[in-house]
Amino acid sequence: MVVAASQQLHVLQEEDSSKRRQILDGARKVFMDLGFDGSSMGEIARAAQVSKGTLYVYFADKCALFEAILEQEALQHGQVVFNFDPARDAETTLKDFGQAYIHLLCRPGGGSAIRTVMAIAERMPDVGRRYYLRVLDKTINRLSDYLKAHVASGDLTIDDCDLAASQFMELCKASLFLPFVFQAAPPPSEGRMSEVVDSATRMFLAAYRAT
Repeated sequence: MVVAASQQLHVLQEEDSSKRRQILDGARKVFMDLGFDGSSMGEIARAAQVSKGTLYVYFADKCALFEAILEQEALQHGQVVFNFDPARDAETTLKDFGQAYIHLLCRPGGGSAIRTVMAIAERMPDVGRRYYLRVLDKTINRLSDYLKAHVASGDLTIDDCDLAASQFMELCKASLFLPFVFQAAPPPSEGRMSEVVDSATRMFLAAYRAT
């Protein structure tokens, strides 16, 4: 009896998780197509192929839905493995990180959450602040900690590692991210991403490598 009840609970949890993913997938498409202001719970229910009643069982309103999508985005960023082992040399580490970072930002569909956050951040600053702290600031801090280790070992000469980490990330985005996020250009090619990241690494080390 106990085993059967446990199995039934597991099935219900799986169904609940599957339904939630279904709703989030539908909501993501609607937000991407219509933006936050143009979206409605009715449109989201239709896209997710659920009733509005079912939708409200899982999410109180479209703000809660959008926050859940941002949570998924944060988890996706967190699952990307950046190898910041202090024993690795700076040039290899920066190139590997830059490639992984720009792939993450410029993946198909990857700009939709950022565009929507940018559009609503002025009216809903808490949403923008949470997205920044949980996604962007966390990556800056991890790279900064790596740079601090190499400053301590004498490989790099940097006064402000937080600033330097932000500078490198911006260098990696140069000519790639803004055209992509504003839909002025398709996702960049592998070759172009490599060119930009290699250039960013050379510029960064020219400024900060110990002489």
